[in-house]
Amino acid sequence: MQLSPKSYANAVEAAALIRKAEKPIRILRSLSWDPGIGQEFVKSGASKLPDVEYPKFDGSKSRRYLEKARVIGQGDHPVFAWLMRVADKLELAGAMLEHTGTPEFYAHSKKLYGTPDALLLDKKTKTINLARHMDATLADLDFDKLVLGGEEVELSACEFSEMLGDKLAKHFNGNAPKIVMSDNLSAKVLAGSRRIRVRKDATFAPMDVHQLLQHEALVHTATALNGKAQDDFEILGAAHAGTTEIQEGLAVFAEFISGAMDPVRFRRLVDRVIAIQMSVEGADFIEVYKYFVGQNEEPYQAFEDTRRVFRGGVLTGGAPFTKDGVYLNGLLRVHNFMRSVVSLNRADLVRLLFVGKLDLEDVPALANLAANGKIKPAGFLPRWARDMRFLVSYLGYSSFLNQVKLPGLQEYYRHMLDEVPDIWDFHDEDEG
Repeated sequence: MQLSPKSYANAVEAAALIRKAEKPIRILRSLSWDPGIGQEFVKSGASKLPDVEYPKFDGSKSRRYLEKARVIGQGDHPVFAWLMRVADKLELAGAMLEHTGTPEFYAHSKKLYGTPDALLLDKKTKTINLARHMDATLADLDFDKLVLGGEEVELSACEFSEMLGDKLAKHFNGNAPKIVMSDNLSAKVLAGSRRIRVRKDATFAPMDVHQLLQHEALVHTATALNGKAQDDFEILGAAHAGTTEIQEGLAVFAEFISGAMDPVRFRRLVDRVIAIQMSVEGADFIEVYKYFVGQNEEPYQAFEDTRRVFRGGVLTGGAPFTKDGVYLNGLLRVHNFMRSVVSLNRADLVRLLFVGKLDLEDVPALANLAANGKIKPAGFLPRWARDMRFLVSYLGYSSFLNQVKLPGLQEYYRHMLDEVPDIWDFHDEDEG
C-alpha cells in the first residue's frame, strides 16, 4: 500500500516534528546521580537512604511539536499509525521526567516499559516468570566449572579499550564510535553511537569485549547509524523510550545468537528484574541493595544496580524505574518474533529490524516504506543478520520445541539420573 505524494510529504513533515520533540527528552541523562552519592552510601554502611535531587524538566516545547505532528500526521496508512505511536511514547516520556521522585513517575514508567508481572502477548507469560525460572536454574551452578582451562585473564581498562577498538574499526571503518577513558563513571562502560566511555579503574574479562561488541556496537550503534542515514525519517536514528524494549531485546538476542552470552551476564539481567519486582511490592533502596549484595556483588556494583532500579522513582519503595525489565521482556518479544517470521516464511523481515530504532509494531509501516524505496537498507549489520543460514536453521528447530512436553522429559531423566554421581571433575585438566 503506497502513500500518495501528498500523504508521503505529510508523513515526512510529521516525522521531522516528532524528531524535534524527541531531542530534549534525554531520560537517562535526566535521571543520573552524582558519583559521590554511591561513595557516601557505601562508606556509611548502607545506613540511610541516598539523598537525590533531579533537574526540573519542562516538556511543553516537545508537546507543542507533537501537537503539530498529530495534526499533520492524520491518516489510516500504517506509516501514520507508526508516527502517532512514537508521538504518544514521547509525550509519556516527557510526562515521566516532569514527575521524578513521585509515584506519578512510576505510573508513566509502567506505560513506557511495562512491569515484570505484566502479561505478554500470549496472555499467560510474565517476564518475572522467566527471571524466577533462570534464578532457580542458575542458583546452585558453579560458573567456574563451565569453562575448561582455568580462570580467564583480567583486562585493564586500557587493554579492554584496545581490543574493542580493533574490532570496532573492522566493523564500522571510519564510522566507529570513539573510545574515551573516564574518571567519573558509575558504570564500567557507557556506550553511544558516537563514543564509548570506559571507566579508567575498571577491570574486564575477554568475554566483556565480545558482549559489548555484539550488544552495544552491532545493535545500538549500528541501528543509530542506519537510522540517521534515513533522510526522510531521521526519527529512526533516535534512541527514544518507544524503541527501548525492542532495542534491548534485540541486543540481548544478539548476545545469544553470537555466543556472547554467559551465565554471569544473564544472572545480572535476571537480578535486575527481580529487584524491580521487589520495589514494586514495596522494598526500599536499602532492602534492594542488600539483595544485590546477597547475590555476591561488590558493594559499589550492588549500589550501581540498585541505583538503576530507583533512579527517578521513590527510594522508600513502591515506585521504581522499570526500564531494566525490558532486557528480558524485549528478549522474549524479539525471540518470538524471529521464530514466528521464520515459521511463516517471512525471514525477509529480520534485517528490517536494523534499518533504525523501532518497535515490532512498526514493522508493517517500515516494510511498506522499504517496498516503495522510501527508506534505505541497513548499512551496518552483525554477521548473523548478514548471513542468516544459522539463524534460520536454529529458529526453525527451536519453534518445533514448543511441541515437546518438557515436564515429562524432565521427570524421565530425573528418575534416570537419581543416583548418578557428579562428574564435574572428570574433565579437570589439572588431574590429567
